[in-house]
Amino acid sequence: MPLNSLPSITNAVSGMGCAVLVVSLMGACATAQQVQGTPSHSEIVLTSDVEWGPLNPARGDASPRAGTLWGDRAAEGASGFLVQFKQGFSSPPHIHNVTYRGIVIEGRIHNDDPGAADMWLPAGSFWTQPAGEAHITSAQGAFNMAYIEIDEGPYLVEPTENAFDNGERPVNLDRSNLVWLDASDLSWVEQGGGADVAFLWGGETDTSARGTLVKIRAGQSVRLSTDQAGIKVVSISGKSEVQIGDAHAKHELVPGSFVSGAPDAANVFVCNAEADCLFYVRSEGHFKITSARN
Repeated sequence: MPLNSLPSITNAVSGMGCAVLVVSLMGACATAQQVQGTPSHSEIVLTSDVEWGPLNPARGDASPRAGTLWGDRAAEGASGFLVQFKQGFSSPPHIHNVTYRGIVIEGRIHNDDPGAADMWLPAGSFWTQPAGEAHITSAQGAFNMAYIEIDEGPYLVEPTENAFDNGERPVNLDRSNLVWLDASDLSWVEQGGGADVAFLWGGETDTSARGTLVKIRAGQSVRLSTDQAGIKVVSISGKSEVQIGDAHAKHELVPGSFVSGAPDAANVFVCNAEADCLFYVRSEGHFKITSARN
């Protein structure tokens, strides 16, 4: 997130392929702004750039809408995408062939066994759904949106008669139960950097994949950087901007926007003074959080 010369920004369809998996889902492409002129390039997908389609075309208008942020959920490999649910939505019992993770961005979402009591997760909450386990997903707010992530595709919706136990158990973590750590707990967070971290999933080694929530305090600017495999950042809540690499330009990030940072690149995230800003960060090992205040 250093600053200096303004690179050219070109609109290009990134490596997030658009593919249709007729049985259960349709991939959607988003236009990524590829920012170049840095040691390596970063990409931005604003929520307004996302192209939406049905998550499960077999259900027609009854299906939630989905839009790709990175990867391709209809293909092999990892991917991340947004899902929107109408108010009052409730799916029939079903399973997925792969485990997924979800973070509520707006509204209230319930995801559990078909007979479970309602557990409405508000924005900033986290859940996991193991492959093969029968469940339903419901939404309560006037507008509901979540970020969904898988480690291996394709992502399929299948009937409950195909249920199986893969040994995992679901997680439903309300935002009020998150455990926040700061520079006094973590060596890779700068003292006085204006950020806190909550671990969601992943290993403890320096190179293992992990998912964390990063809370940037209101009015603070922080630099996220890594010298490993790069990081993927999704805006969850708050009004924020990002400054890519050496570029002077800042891009407004509304919740649901996505930024990928390449190794050896550093991007500055600026949180509006009105309220704290929350980001989901997927990384390979640790990344660094340092103050970007001049």
